[in-house]
Amino acid sequence: MANNGPNWDGLLNWSLSHSDGSSSSRPISEQDRQWFMEAMQAHTIDSISRMKVISQIMKTPEQVLEAQGVTPDDLEGMLDELQEHVESIDLANGLISHNLFFWFLLCFVNGKFFYVSDLHSIGGLVPLLSYLKNSNAKIRAKSADVLTTVVQNNPRSQQLVMEANGLEPLLTNFVADPDIRVRTKALGAISSLIRNNQPGITAFRLANGYAGLRDALVSDTVRFQRKALNLIHYLLQESNSDCKIARDLVFPRIMIHLASNEDLEVREFALRGLLELAREVSERNLDRADVNLRQLLEERTRRIIVMSDEDLCAAREERQLVDSLWTICYDEPSHLRERGLVYLPSDDELAPDVVRDRFEPPLRTWAARRHDETSEQPVPLLLGPAP
Repeated sequence: MANNGPNWDGLLNWSLSHSDGSSSSRPISEQDRQWFMEAMQAHTIDSISRMKVISQIMKTPEQVLEAQGVTPDDLEGMLDELQEHVESIDLANGLISHNLFFWFLLCFVNGKFFYVSDLHSIGGLVPLLSYLKNSNAKIRAKSADVLTTVVQNNPRSQQLVMEANGLEPLLTNFVADPDIRVRTKALGAISSLIRNNQPGITAFRLANGYAGLRDALVSDTVRFQRKALNLIHYLLQESNSDCKIARDLVFPRIMIHLASNEDLEVREFALRGLLELAREVSERNLDRADVNLRQLLEERTRRIIVMSDEDLCAAREERQLVDSLWTICYDEPSHLRERGLVYLPSDDELAPDVVRDRFEPPLRTWAARRHDETSEQPVPLLLGPAP
C-alpha cells in the first residue's frame, strides 16, 4: 500500500461493511483497526505534509523562485499535485459528512486524534488565490482550475473563498485577461463558487458579471461559450428577475444565433437559455413574434427530421428543447411532435415482454413435455380408512 498509495476503494468498502448508518461504532478486530490506521496515516500525513510544503512555496516571491531555478512548468506541475491532494482530502471529508463510520471521522497520528484537514486550515488558500495574479498565464489558469476543485459542491470552502475576497481576482481574469484559457478557467471557477451560494450570486451580479457573460457568448471559443451559457441557464433558473437583465443585454438575440451553432452542446445550452426566458409570459423576456426565433426553430426542425438514427439519439435533448420552445411560443404542437421525433423520458423504459407470456419457444415446450412423460406418476393420496 505504501508504494502504490492508499487503497481508497478498499477503505470505502471496509467502512461500509462496518457501518449500520448510525453514529455508534461496532466492535472491530485488532487486525482491521491496524489496517485502517496504517492506511489513513499513510494517506493523511503524506497529503497534508505535501500540501503544507506547496503552500509555503506559493508564499515565496516569484523572483526568489526564479533565482532558485524554479520554472513556470515546475509550478504548474506543483499545482497539479496540489489539486490531486485536494481531491483526495475532499473524498475523505465527503465520507465523513455522510457519517459512514466513526473511524473514518478521526485519524490517529502520534497518539493524537484530529479531523481530516483542508487547504484553508493549513494556510494554503490565500497563497492559491494570490496565484490568480501570477505573471505567467499557465499559472493563472491552473490556479483557477485548482480553486474550482476546492469550492465545487463545498459550501464551507465557498464561504472561505468569499471571505478571502477570492471572487475579485477571478472576475478580473474572467473579464480582462489577455489569455482566453485563463478567462475560461476563471469562469469555470466562478461558476463553481457561486452555485448554491446566494452571497456569491449577488456579488457576481453587482460586479456586472452579466456583461462578462455577454462578452463570452460573442467570443469565438466554443469552450468559453459553453461555460457561459451553462452559468446563464443556472442563474436564470435561480432568479426570474435576472431574465430582465439578460433581455436588456440582448442575450436572446445572441442565443438565437448560438442555437444554430455547429457544436451540439452550444446549441443545447442556448436553447435552454431561450426556453428559460420564454417561460415567463408576463415579462415578455423573449419576443415570440421575432422572425429570427421562428426561423431558427423551423430550421432546427428541418435538420432534425433528416438526421440519421445515430444523430437523432445524440440530439434527443435538442429535440425536446425545440419542441418545448415551439409549443410555448406558438401554442401549437411542433412538427417534431407530429412526426413522433420528440424524446420523452418514457422512451428509456423497456417495453413489456408480451410475447413470452403467450408463446413458448419450441425447444422449451418439447423439453417440458419430455419431463412430463418421463417423470414418475405421483402416488395418489388415499383419504379413506385403510382396509
